[in-house]
Amino acid sequence: MPNALADETSPYLLQHQDNPVNWVPWGEAAFLQARETDKPVFLSIGYSTCHWCHVMERESFENEAIAAVMNEGFVCVKVDREERPDVDAAFMAFVQATTGQGGWPMSVWLTPDGEPIVGGTYFPPDDRHGRPGFPRLCREIARLWKEDRVKMKEAAERVAEHMQQPTTADAVVRGLPDAKVFGDFIDRCESMFDPDWGGWGGAPKFPRPSVPRVLLQLSDRFGADSDEGGSCLQMVERTLDLMAAGGMHDQVGGGFHRYSVDRYWHVPHYEKMLYDQAQLLHLYLDACQATGEARYARVASGIVDYVLRDLRDPAGGFHAAEDADSIDPEGEKKEGAYWTWTADDLQSLLSPEDAALACAAWGVELEGNARPESDPHGELEGRNTLFRAMGDSRLRETFGEDAVARLEEIRQRLLEVREKRTLPHRDDKIITAWNGLMIGALARAGQVLDRGEAGKAAMEAAGFLKAELFEDGKLFRSWRQRSSGVDAFPADYAFLIEGLLHLHGIDDGGWLEWAVELQGIFDRECWSEERIGYVMRPTLSGKELMSIREDHDGAEPSPNHVAAVNLLKLEALTGEAGFGKKAEALLRAGSLVIEKHGFYGPVLLGALDLRLRGVRKLSLGRTADVSALRMAYEPRGVQEKVDGTEVTVCEGESCRLWDAG
Repeated sequence: MPNALADETSPYLLQHQDNPVNWVPWGEAAFLQARETDKPVFLSIGYSTCHWCHVMERESFENEAIAAVMNEGFVCVKVDREERPDVDAAFMAFVQATTGQGGWPMSVWLTPDGEPIVGGTYFPPDDRHGRPGFPRLCREIARLWKEDRVKMKEAAERVAEHMQQPTTADAVVRGLPDAKVFGDFIDRCESMFDPDWGGWGGAPKFPRPSVPRVLLQLSDRFGADSDEGGSCLQMVERTLDLMAAGGMHDQVGGGFHRYSVDRYWHVPHYEKMLYDQAQLLHLYLDACQATGEARYARVASGIVDYVLRDLRDPAGGFHAAEDADSIDPEGEKKEGAYWTWTADDLQSLLSPEDAALACAAWGVELEGNARPESDPHGELEGRNTLFRAMGDSRLRETFGEDAVARLEEIRQRLLEVREKRTLPHRDDKIITAWNGLMIGALARAGQVLDRGEAGKAAMEAAGFLKAELFEDGKLFRSWRQRSSGVDAFPADYAFLIEGLLHLHGIDDGGWLEWAVELQGIFDRECWSEERIGYVMRPTLSGKELMSIREDHDGAEPSPNHVAAVNLLKLEALTGEAGFGKKAEALLRAGSLVIEKHGFYGPVLLGALDLRLRGVRKLSLGRTADVSALRMAYEPRGVQEKVDGTEVTVCEGESCRLWDAG
């Protein structure tokens, strides 16, 4: 008998509908039930492509005996963090503050009033490696609730008070940061840069596209021939080349996996996220324009191929993610099974000559190519993550002038074979924020790569969002066969507006007007005068749990930082000074982030550069020849379609015809 999650739209919640745990979705009804039954709440937060979420489900939530302990002691609530980022952020703050770390699955025990008592991430089914077993912890918390409730509630109330973040009211009187912050940011990037393998820091290594994208913008600010600009370009090119050659880049199907578990970009965590594809597509398009190198266009085109082939919903939007875990040929569910190859696979599929070429090009070894530091438990034994072990020139020297063309034919053959394997689970919900990022990236790809189908897909996705997730002046977070009914969050507004501004540059189908309308709703629904920014306000029983102002450009950029860029571009496109004033308020409020923690706020640093140097409005005549514009790197530019046959560039009151030279 399915539990109460059976009626939800979230794939993650639906994955748990047949658990013996009496799961209920987040909402007032769950906490009312807790108060009526005098039980605390067990809150489990994750997402459908999360490896360790799957592990905890198999070990604990599918176990009848453990489920009985949970049902007896608690009202058990499941939350999809991608559907409810506000709930996730609120309780992640608690877990990180009390344990020093965070992650998913997130496990938090709450009072019936929603105040956190104990929290953590993954718990094993029995005592292991110094960690308490999950059922033992459940029994102990249930016992303490019955025997020492007053002390538990007092502690929970203190924690709840502590979790309320301080305001940024003093930021309003601060001036804009000095231009010195740009050099400071470059210095910080240089100090953290891995000169051997690219990227910043050690393993695990995340792409964080916002960092190299702003470095490219700063290379434009200082000039590629300057010391600062040259350093920026060197770090970006080294990183992008090695990421593209690594196993984190899907050498067969295009697109990128989530992150690399080693510093070499070799062995990835194999899940694929829509927001990564969008940001990396922007990044490789930037690099293609900034350097003129065709190799970056090839990587960008591969991302477009992957997204349009594998993540596009028939309704027009884009799916959220693909799982890391999949079924191997022996019928076992393993991480990376769909994506990896044995040497026998290639030798049985290809001629001896082509197998030798493929194994040399992609580093295939008889016993598997994962090293102990990237596969300490031997989970990839015998399997190979394909990476470019040999570049094009060496391939031609070793295997003949036609080696690169032959390798492309082999890649196509492997892709056909791979698609016949058991596909990994796909989270097919359509998230407004992530689709906004992809709409902007595909709009640019359509122009830069001269791929009209990419621009068309961007327009169709935007049309889908407007038809299915925007109603009576209200924007919603996600859709899967129907709207989730969850109101949009700051990221949904900011990322969608960004996408519409890019779309406005290639099509005059009313996207700017919708972006302006959305910005007005965004201001009304999410702006906080006290916090001087856009906030999430998770509530329970009419009570605001926290006011969350996101100021970190991590896996996803901060919506406040993206909004600052959007507002400056809206001012340039519309001539309305109010947009620029709000952007400046965000920059002033974020001045401490820029000055002291610039590496964690690169998008806001880029917005400051736009504010100081000015946004350039590029007006493209509908019948103008824009071929010269395709490869022009314009990090300060915002495009629009207009009547006429010319392209003009406006900076403030100054306008000139586009110089194709």
